[in-house]
Amino acid sequence: MNRKTAVNFLLTQPAKFGQLIGFKDLTELHNGWIIKMIQDKNDATLQAHRGSYKTTCVAIALALIIILKPTKTTLFMRKTDNDIKEVIRTVKKILEDPKTRYFVRCIYGAELILTKASAQELNTNLNQSVKGAAQLTGLGTGGSLTGKHYDLIFTDDIVNLEDRGSRAERERTKRIYQELQNIKNRGGRIFNTGTPWHKEDAFSIMPEPLKFSVYDTGLVSKEEIQALKTTMTAALFAANYELCHIAEDDVLFTNPQTGAAPEIMQNCDAHIDAAYGGEDYTAYTQIRKYDGKIYVLGKLYHKHVDDVLPEILALHSATLGGRIYNEKNGDKGYLSKELKQLGQRPMPYQEKMNKYLKITTYLKGSWEKIIFVEGTDAEYINQICDYNENAEHDDAPDSLASLIRIKWDKRDEGAAQGSTYRSLLA
Repeated sequence: MNRKTAVNFLLTQPAKFGQLIGFKDLTELHNGWIIKMIQDKNDATLQAHRGSYKTTCVAIALALIIILKPTKTTLFMRKTDNDIKEVIRTVKKILEDPKTRYFVRCIYGAELILTKASAQELNTNLNQSVKGAAQLTGLGTGGSLTGKHYDLIFTDDIVNLEDRGSRAERERTKRIYQELQNIKNRGGRIFNTGTPWHKEDAFSIMPEPLKFSVYDTGLVSKEEIQALKTTMTAALFAANYELCHIAEDDVLFTNPQTGAAPEIMQNCDAHIDAAYGGEDYTAYTQIRKYDGKIYVLGKLYHKHVDDVLPEILALHSATLGGRIYNEKNGDKGYLSKELKQLGQRPMPYQEKMNKYLKITTYLKGSWEKIIFVEGTDAEYINQICDYNENAEHDDAPDSLASLIRIKWDKRDEGAAQGSTYRSLLA
């Protein structure tokens, strides 16, 4: 095989090369993935389901970059150092395979020699750069990036289950990804692979992903898919195999009804769940009961209430809104005073009911009747559908549940709690 043929084969048929060295399950789908990993000019993201051999494809791509682009420095990042070692070992084995060495001889007329082969770095005699940097460096997300620079950066599964359950971890991973942008050399690129775990995880700031769910790749049979569903929660299956986000299994609100004409929302009372900084959202809710249905207009703002009050009141005025209810526990009546000064009809109240109990009693009890009108923020509905007892954000469901209770439950609040507790214990 001459040099040109060998190079062309590795560039255009990398999956066949993978099959030659023992990765028998690779398909034409994987061929496209590996070509993209090696040849893409811009930052890119590939999301694929668990067991789709995406990390195998990354390992092959890293080995071929060492061979075909020997002067390039590459960083490979995963969540932990142990995860890194596993992939670096795989790349090393690929480079040591006799078939790989045959291709190197065809291309360079020389034997491939590993001049450095640690748990975190690989370098070969093909690297003639005077920089002294290894061709491939592995690093966990806890490692230091200070002073480092790379031509190519691969992230693989830097988002995991820990990011789903922890906002702090999600923000940490985002900061690390942003730092990677600063250490890639001019003309360099970042290629990301993995599966999404949360709508606010680091994938939310990466390039729009190419997605390959378990239904797209043809790698898993219908019977196997069904069997997988029995081994894990619906939320984990959705993240791992469908590449989408759903709330945990104790989800309360599914299949929201949407699309009602906004004209129905006239002369409606409203509720504001105010945020005063931090991670909370300001939620604004209007509801109207008509013909046995409850129509809802909801807005959600990740801002301090003072910053969005003009927008809220403009909407309230446009719909000829009536009274505005708001809880006064936290702000000691601050918002209601401000609303009154602005010519509104505030209705402050002291909240005494457990929030989870309120939402599961009043919002859950009315859910089948609720229709969200056009103009309701998607994030408002998503926050309701993601709600469970341990949800990070509950401003939208709390606002809607509070307004339903205020408008249509005429029982004494204490009696309402008592009856609910009795029903739960029954």
